[in-house]
Amino acid sequence: MNLILWRHAEAEDLPDVLSISRSADLQRPLTRRGRKQAESSAAWLRARLPADYRVVCSPALRTRETAAALTGKAEILDELAPGADVGAVLAAIDWPQGHEYTVVVGHQPWIGQLASLLLAGQEINWSVKKSGIWWLTARTRESEAQVVLRAVIPPDLL
Repeated sequence: MNLILWRHAEAEDLPDVLSISRSADLQRPLTRRGRKQAESSAAWLRARLPADYRVVCSPALRTRETAAALTGKAEILDELAPGADVGAVLAAIDWPQGHEYTVVVGHQPWIGQLASLLLAGQEINWSVKKSGIWWLTARTRESEAQVVLRAVIPPDLL
């Protein structure tokens, strides 16, 4: 399974009075810069993904808008919402048996924690830049399950 972790692009900030409102946080749209980031990241992905890939995202508007830069067919999964549990995310995408190419559009801190769990064996607060892409591949070599880091692409290199 190829797992492409894609953090949502830059989104509008919440006014201080709404900063504790979960529903307001879920409705934050991308900024103009965020839309450009999403388009650049999507172009990079489009050039490397096969015709048949799955895109899943959180119910937050900013992840849906980021995913829309790549496809109009993103699946919205509540298990990928801000503050998600890494184990729930892995179960929702059926790691490592799921679709051969799965793009997950999500949030910090769980997206960095998921990458660290798969690569280092424990949840660490790794930083993933907004609109950054981490491409991981699950494989078996000599009867040993392995995770290979294929690419880390920050948006400023696109």
